[in-house]
Amino acid sequence: MKRFSLPIILFLIFETTAIALWFSLDNIFYLYNFTYIGFFVSLGIGLLIAKHKNARIIMQFFVGLYMLVYLGIICRENMQLEGFFYYMAIGAFEAAAIHYLVAKIAGPFIFGRGWCGYACWTVMILDLFPYKIPQKQPVKKLGLLRIAIFVLSLIYFFIIFASYRENIEKIMYISFIAGNIIYYSIGILFAYLFKDNRAFCKYFCPITVFLKPTSYFSIIRRKVNKEKCISCNNCKKICPMGVDMLDNRFSRKNGTECIQCMKCVTECPEQALS
Repeated sequence: MKRFSLPIILFLIFETTAIALWFSLDNIFYLYNFTYIGFFVSLGIGLLIAKHKNARIIMQFFVGLYMLVYLGIICRENMQLEGFFYYMAIGAFEAAAIHYLVAKIAGPFIFGRGWCGYACWTVMILDLFPYKIPQKQPVKKLGLLRIAIFVLSLIYFFIIFASYRENIEKIMYISFIAGNIIYYSIGILFAYLFKDNRAFCKYFCPITVFLKPTSYFSIIRRKVNKEKCISCNNCKKICPMGVDMLDNRFSRKNGTECIQCMKCVTECPEQALS
């Protein structure tokens, strides 16, 4: 039972946050929002500890679909990058702003790119494709596309915000729908072209502009016990992001690409990774 203390602690943290925001902001939305996410994050971590083979996929779908379908489509809140810029510009501390702060700006100092591994609604679909182990070496120069998309999203927001103030809510909603269609289309195309489910993350996703700098200092990290390691390189071969798990330094190769998927830990024959 002791090994399941982490999911219980995580749920209590989410629930405490839910109740605190509910009473302080007088909005019951925060209660069910954080309770729902906290429950399924904790459930997913518990299943992961129990070595359930679909633990990560289960968490991705329950959390990802909630944000995509409920918050994005039903509640009409733009959860994409331009939506975050918009809510920050008008000073609205709503779902999108909270989501970016917790999952993509401040949170990665603690759990790195855990969002990418367990909750992203784009890769919850892409991870179903057969290219779970990359077939090709990453093309580093293509990573600049992520910065270009980030800049274009910012420019797009400024144009919309300056020119279409009266209809901006409607435009933001349409942008969210259109943006997801574009992201899914490119993600699927890149997966097939590069024989890599995570090609979208490596070359296209603009959110990494937030995630990579903070992930460098992540508290939760994979570490190798050099005495146990037999240098079989199995961890490198099965890592979907191409991270060098045999180097414990913060500056290790592709260290900020780690999505905390735990494949290296579960597949290590000597249990040298933790």
